[in-house]
Amino acid sequence: MLPPDVAGVRHAARIETADGPMYALFFADRLVLLDAAPWAGGRPIGVELPAADARFLAPCTPTKIVCIGVNYADHAKESASFTSVPDEPVIFLKPPSAVIGPGVAIELPPGVGRVDHEAELALVIGRRTFRANPETARAAIAGVTAVNDVSARVLQKQDGQFTRAKGFDTFCPLGPWIALGLDPADLAVRARVGGVLRQDGRSRDLVRGPIDLVVFVSNVMTLEPGDVISTGTPAGVAPLEPGDVVSIEIESVGELTNPVVLRA
Repeated sequence: MLPPDVAGVRHAARIETADGPMYALFFADRLVLLDAAPWAGGRPIGVELPAADARFLAPCTPTKIVCIGVNYADHAKESASFTSVPDEPVIFLKPPSAVIGPGVAIELPPGVGRVDHEAELALVIGRRTFRANPETARAAIAGVTAVNDVSARVLQKQDGQFTRAKGFDTFCPLGPWIALGLDPADLAVRARVGGVLRQDGRSRDLVRGPIDLVVFVSNVMTLEPGDVISTGTPAGVAPLEPGDVVSIEIESVGELTNPVVLRA
């Protein structure tokens, strides 16, 4: 699968090569390798590869994944933890060790009970950002990708906070690539399991939009290049079972697809 052709938007990927992971830019069905991430001033090194032959990795290496809880009103109604949208954004972290790329299996830990998918639009930060205002927040967003905020619901309720429930290895599928310069204000956010549509929202319905979230988060913690803000999930979260294949789609970005297995 190739990224969609969107006017004024470039798609960046991170792929496995003989020399290790490298960033690349799409040019139609080919990938041009870069010497660094695009937001770090990466330049072509003179090597092109067919996109069809590439092994795609998670498209960035965040120092942290900052997640926003209950940021769609319709999801608040279906949430067991909240009956309405909180007065301020609820933020929590996923560890970088939870990140996997497209095609890598989500591993369900035995005995944890219900584990849900959560389709979310993710903002990739392109510059060090601290105490941003709306103008600097907008400039800090390098691009947009998809994230699946996989969540162990029983543990989330049992613990009373989100770290364990959302921090297992493989619980943060990210990708498949980044749409650079894409306006995140009004994009479709969807989840399908086995091809069946389960979640279907739009980022315009976020209670706190992308710019406001960068301002809020950066006034709590410094954001580093490659960090990710996962903006919240629309209604329709539902359990995953071994054997499922779950796809998270962000309009103008593409589909992030991962199989689901029981952890050995």
